[in-house]
Amino acid sequence: MTGPLWLAPLAALWGAGWGALLPRAAYRFAAPAGEEWHTACPEGHPLGGWLGGPDCPDCPDCRTPLGRRALPVLLTAALCAALALATGPRPELAVWLLAAPVGLLLAVVDLRVMRLPDPLTLPLAAGVLALLGVAAALPGAAGSWLGALYGLLALGGGAFVLFLINPDGFAFGDVKLCLALGAALGWYGLGAVSLGAFAGLLVGAVHGLFLVLARGAGRRTAFAFGPSLLAGAYGVLLVAGAAAA
Repeated sequence: MTGPLWLAPLAALWGAGWGALLPRAAYRFAAPAGEEWHTACPEGHPLGGWLGGPDCPDCPDCRTPLGRRALPVLLTAALCAALALATGPRPELAVWLLAAPVGLLLAVVDLRVMRLPDPLTLPLAAGVLALLGVAAALPGAAGSWLGALYGLLALGGGAFVLFLINPDGFAFGDVKLCLALGAALGWYGLGAVSLGAFAGLLVGAVHGLFLVLARGAGRRTAFAFGPSLLAGAYGVLLVAGAAAA
């Protein structure tokens, strides 16, 4: 199943709006591990609120280039439009559209400081599972809430094992992110969970290989794994959503 074309522009507008509001949260959350979240701009001016553009109103000479301001808007709009086309007007689409901006925010923060903040990962996991419970009770839903619960437990448990084996390569923040991803993928069955996990690991391997070839990184060089997990999960969500009866 694919959604009607009129859904795509509406979802894109939703995503674009969030893409314009999230840069400030990305900056504030992008503090290295062990440090408090940013409360001031790089010039030291107090920065209030969590939603808004990337620029500090007290720094007229420090403006973000247009391209960098437009990138999060375009990415979030494109992801939401793709989810709408793949999922169609089914109840779970609302869950995907609510979760997508948070996922992209996590990816940006992880790329910047290799950190997945608990105030984002844990509410995301709880929110996805709870909202899918609501979606399952509505007509037209194409998944299973029990599947979402099993997916959360399966992917979260598997990620925890990887963390125990190699905590330097697979951080505990990645485990918490996998709770939300497991719930979303499990909605479409444990097969989607397995495929999403494989896709995330594959993207991570390609990312690591790129770092080795392009930057001379070593085997023990740490890199952000969250974006790879998210990319794999979103790819499987698109395929599973389009294939769902």
